[in-house]
Amino acid sequence: MSGHSHWAGIKHKKAVVDARRGKLWSKLARMIIVAARQGGGDPATNLNLRYAIDKAKAANMPKDTIEKAIKRGTGGLEGSNYEEVVYEGYGPGGVAIMVEVLTDNRNRTAPEMKKLFERHGGSMGAAGCVSWMFSKKGLITVSTSAASEERLLDIALAAGADDMKISGDVFEITCEPARFEELKKALEREGIPLNVAEIAMVPKSNVSVTDPEVARKVISLMEAIEDHDDVQNAYANFDIPAEILTKVSS
Repeated sequence: MSGHSHWAGIKHKKAVVDARRGKLWSKLARMIIVAARQGGGDPATNLNLRYAIDKAKAANMPKDTIEKAIKRGTGGLEGSNYEEVVYEGYGPGGVAIMVEVLTDNRNRTAPEMKKLFERHGGSMGAAGCVSWMFSKKGLITVSTSAASEERLLDIALAAGADDMKISGDVFEITCEPARFEELKKALEREGIPLNVAEIAMVPKSNVSVTDPEVARKVISLMEAIEDHDDVQNAYANFDIPAEILTKVSS
């Protein structure tokens, strides 16, 4: 199963636990703060803010918490000044990894990221070392049991999708970021449940990981990165066969 769709699936399964711990809400609040700071507090005219609010609502973040985050972003309330940073590197088996963070102290976050990579058999590289392997895309996945391939393809293409393929037990639909909202709403209008709906860095090609031990190390590294408080998103280009994925995920 390819890294972008598989890892997105794992993250969404973990979201309930993360929300219970408050960690997910904290990360989403940072996303809202930065989006509001950069594009203003009106989601009708700020697509990044609208996207962040949609993710917060999907995680059941309280309305007043969302509103406070917007006010912090627009200067209505005091708050930390978060900076967007992207770290790049390689995991076990030569897997390329991109990590998007929002930090109020890059001098603290950078060495912590480096240590995480090294502790799990990877290495952090220079800016640009793997970003050329990824493209920013809207990514939506739908269970193969939720709709027929023909029906889903018709809806997706009419709403601006670039591509749709089967990845394991899901249909994976990609589009240009500007068409993401239109595509998401079109599928929701048709009553099709979405497993994953996000704007992501999608790899142009994948690295096959067929050794169970390497696969286990890759998943362990990704989980450790995602668990860091400053990390917003982590992307990778691994491709783990379903039978191996079952072994290492159990």
